[in-house]
Amino acid sequence: MDASATRPVIAIIDDDADVRETLSALMEASGFEPVAFQDSDGFKAAGSPQDFDLALIDLRLKGESGLTLAIHIRETSELPIVMLTGVGDEIDKIIGLETGADDYLMKPFNPRELVARIRAVLRRYGHGVSAAKAGKDQEIIFGDKRVNLKRRELLDGNGDEIPLTNAEYVLLEYFVKNPDRIIPRTDLMREIGSDMQRYVDRTIDVLILRLRRKIENVPSKPVHLQTRRAQGYIFVLQADGP
Repeated sequence: MDASATRPVIAIIDDDADVRETLSALMEASGFEPVAFQDSDGFKAAGSPQDFDLALIDLRLKGESGLTLAIHIRETSELPIVMLTGVGDEIDKIIGLETGADDYLMKPFNPRELVARIRAVLRRYGHGVSAAKAGKDQEIIFGDKRVNLKRRELLDGNGDEIPLTNAEYVLLEYFVKNPDRIIPRTDLMREIGSDMQRYVDRTIDVLILRLRRKIENVPSKPVHLQTRRAQGYIFVLQADGP
């Protein structure tokens, strides 16, 4: 397998043979190269995560769960992850994002929506971006921290990396690219690719809380990531002094 090929290679990990067949046909018809596995062991035995461009994982795998596999992938690589589940539990939704998944879609899903989500995640990881643009070492500075857009890193004042989950990074990047304007919750949910019809407030609240703990000196009194009651959130790049 060659992840640098023209067609992005999509690893499909689902223990339902019919679902694997359906997803493989959908990926093939959409211009992707599908490689299907019935469990996490099969995926791990296939080679390095670098052999793939994205992993499409069922949350409820038999044996090792999809969440466990997502954690394993995120600890060892930057492979983009989209999770599928037939479970509508809020906690699973939040955990799915917090363990490193880039997007989360519930079964039964709309095939067009799934393909659109996959393409959006691939774009965030640089697929379809020119080499010249990707090569720019762009940084956005706020307070004593900075976001390196090329390396997708948050750095502190000493240049040390502050670890972020993918969902946290996606939100932070969106905020720093859209500073000093109020952003509604629905826009944030759309950006992270979550189902906006369920648990919108709770999902965003959890991610905002975790992000504040990493970027604010006093998380309970945020100066950069501020709430605007009944409106949404605003990211202030240049905060006023004490």
